[in-house]
Amino acid sequence: MTYDRLVCANCAAPVSEGRCPVCRASRERLQQQSGLTGLFAQIPPAALVVLLVALVAVGLLLDRVS
Repeated sequence: MTYDRLVCANCAAPVSEGRCPVCRASRERLQQQSGLTGLFAQIPPAALVVLLVALVAVGLLLDRVS
């Protein structure tokens, strides 16, 4: 989950705004943890399904050719 969708339990504001020290600490921690995971979190689930279907189709085509 990305921090832009989280709501702080301390101040009830979005964590991405960083209004209180708890928000800022959580935002910092989530930014440090988001490496490759952050990349996949940005892609909509429908796009991942389309990509998977395309990869399966390419695999089937390559299997028929050889």
